[in-house]
Amino acid sequence: MSATITPVDASAADPAPAPSSRLRRYARPGAALLSGLLLYLSFPPRPLWWLALPAFALLGWSLRGRRLRAGFGLGYLAGLGFLLPLLVWTGEEVGPGPWIALAAVEALFIALAGLGIAAVSRLPWWPFFAAGVWILAEAARARVPFGGFPWGKIAFGQADGIFLPLAAVGGTPVLGFAVALCGFGLYEAGRQLRARRAAGTEAGTPRDETAGTPTGTPRDETAGTAAVPPRSEAAADPGVEPAAGARPRRLPRGPLVAAALAVLVPVTGALAALPLVDDSAEDGTATVAAVQGNVPRLGLDFNAQRRAVLDNHVARTRELAADVKAGRAPQPDFVLWPENSSDIDPYANADAAEVIDGAVDAIGVPTVIGAVVAPETGKLRNTLIEWEPDRGPVATYDKRHVQPFGEYIPLRPLVRLFNSNVDRVSRDFGAGTKIGVFDLAGTKVGLATCYEAAFDWAVRDTVTHGAQLISVPSNNATFGRSEMTYQQLAMSRVRAVEHSRSVVVPVTSGVSAVIRPDGEIVAETRMFTPDVLVEKVPLRSSLTPATRMGTLPEALLAALAAAGLGWSALRSVRARRTGAQ
Repeated sequence: MSATITPVDASAADPAPAPSSRLRRYARPGAALLSGLLLYLSFPPRPLWWLALPAFALLGWSLRGRRLRAGFGLGYLAGLGFLLPLLVWTGEEVGPGPWIALAAVEALFIALAGLGIAAVSRLPWWPFFAAGVWILAEAARARVPFGGFPWGKIAFGQADGIFLPLAAVGGTPVLGFAVALCGFGLYEAGRQLRARRAAGTEAGTPRDETAGTPTGTPRDETAGTAAVPPRSEAAADPGVEPAAGARPRRLPRGPLVAAALAVLVPVTGALAALPLVDDSAEDGTATVAAVQGNVPRLGLDFNAQRRAVLDNHVARTRELAADVKAGRAPQPDFVLWPENSSDIDPYANADAAEVIDGAVDAIGVPTVIGAVVAPETGKLRNTLIEWEPDRGPVATYDKRHVQPFGEYIPLRPLVRLFNSNVDRVSRDFGAGTKIGVFDLAGTKVGLATCYEAAFDWAVRDTVTHGAQLISVPSNNATFGRSEMTYQQLAMSRVRAVEHSRSVVVPVTSGVSAVIRPDGEIVAETRMFTPDVLVEKVPLRSSLTPATRMGTLPEALLAALAAAGLGWSALRSVRARRTGAQ
């Protein structure tokens, strides 16, 4: 008698995953990527600020209960979905390499935020801790490397939103925290409500009495213990049938209360902060002129025609003087030119000084000139010069936060291996140290040059040193007709509310604008069009809570995040010890 071996059908022993299983596998990565894209769409020039709420709700769904490693990966996907489209303008003239590298590096901070949010997501009141973790990541991104890159702070997408008054309470950290908290709260509120509708199903869940957890519960490999879902999650399992005669269990109200507060606290706080948004003229008014001379052509090479840029601003100022004389325009109290409006050093070039003198004498009021100052030795200076009629230059402000890879090249030999465009910056700019506040015809004007508007400290310093109005002279010609100029303009709108000051934004190629202390744009130009804005703006000297407290709100939110991360780590350690016993 012979034995035969019947081959096993491999397909029967190891069936291929069903299509629905594959879809579930990619659901969370897809949601994370989509959440980043929604964050991008919430930023200017689109007035879709509210998209940040479903973005954070989706992010919360994708991260809640995940392992730390998964949280990092999902956070990185969200970061790429957000920052790749947001920062596409950085490759406008130098190609995709620098753009992709910048977005990839900055997305690492959002990846770390994803890791932290996954860690705190099992805690009670987790939306509060998760929002704190997001702000902690933003705080780190605003400081390192090379002085930080805060572009893309959630607060900068909220210039049209209902949460904007919170900028006056605690600056961009509190505003961003409120948006993230509300989004996470919306997800958690929906989750809790679904759990309560399905609460009766948990009564039939078979349980492993020896382990004390539902049969088949996956284990959390980061903690080494069973990843016990909250009772509300188990209740919401639609695949469990209730046992015959089982009575629905009453779920605790605490998680639902926490979710409700996560939504209501930001909204209520924003409404309560409305009285802080005030555009009354505490110190009278000033009539200010912002000159947009335009550039000969778009791109990095506009500096090759730097005399034409200077002549454009001189011509627009002389035209304004003629309009004032003819009664077609009001006489300004002072005039603001943009950054780089004179890339010819007027201290070293008599002809440049002469044409500037002529324009300032024609208008007859103090004028702020944006110049590149080139000392015989040492680094270049991105300088704003107060130029008085009949007196010439009387005061200067050197930009304190110069832009890495734009105004100076860190690690130049290494970077040159990847992109030869670094040598277009043949001589690095150096940073100034003095806070910029000019007294222009009796008005104290705070100065934050272009890129500095993204940094909380650079704007706040001018207000605490007496600025009644803020000027943000900028040069965006390098970035063409991209969204960059609108993203930067939104920052100035947030700064106006944060410090309760009018903000004037003169830009070489646009968009130039005049913004009231409530964040409203009262006048603006078109891009790459010569123009002059003349507006009467309120002057103010009172300080908002955000201005007074400085970095304290950010520090408190960072402490909240640290507390949540510490609590989560402690729970993990205790769980491991319990499992070992």
